[in-house]
Amino acid sequence: MNSGLWIVGAFLSGSIPFGYLIAKAKGVDIRATGSGNIGATNVGRALGKRWAVVVFVLDFLKGLIPVLAAGFALGCITGNLLPELVWVWAAVALAAVLGHVFTPWLGFRGGKGIATGSGAVLALFPIMTIAGVIGAVVWFVSSRLTRMVSAASIVAAASLPVGVVIAGQIRVSIGDGRGPITPLVALGFVLAFLVVYTHRANIGRIRRGQEPRIGSGKASVGPSGGVNLPR
Repeated sequence: MNSGLWIVGAFLSGSIPFGYLIAKAKGVDIRATGSGNIGATNVGRALGKRWAVVVFVLDFLKGLIPVLAAGFALGCITGNLLPELVWVWAAVALAAVLGHVFTPWLGFRGGKGIATGSGAVLALFPIMTIAGVIGAVVWFVSSRLTRMVSAASIVAAASLPVGVVIAGQIRVSIGDGRGPITPLVALGFVLAFLVVYTHRANIGRIRRGQEPRIGSGKASVGPSGGVNLPR
């Protein structure tokens, strides 16, 4: 299978709107519920936590599986570190996230890309995996400091390219420690931009002081694009 087919396959994998399909099977139009987002937390608001977990896992896997498969097929995971192959591998990851954010099955309006992006990033072993773990720590700390899940998601995404550079500097490797990281740094910047783009409405509310905070007694926008209900 050539490189283009891997990229197209990843886009199609990412484009499967699991949240929409599961909610529709339950008689709910998720796009008319809560935030209108097809992500896991909005599904949880409509259908309950169990279905939120199901959607999150499925969205995560549709990013993870095609990137892992491409990594093995291209030989990147097993040590074939030609720069052109790493570029293709990064493009496969980006395609999966773009498929989720701009799913053609719903008029090119999808989710915010956090769950699918997390799966894709963690599959780019090991440098992007380390960067993803760093991003998760940043998200946790930011969510505690700002008490806004959307702000934490934006800050965590912004940390992604920095995490790639850190991983490269400490010689964490793709294979043998000397693999090219430029494609992965570029991917980190693009994914960070996508997260900011999909959270642009949240940014507006943050600037106006209207973004709900965790535990404020109001619904807040969750990292997968849905609504977290107050506990």
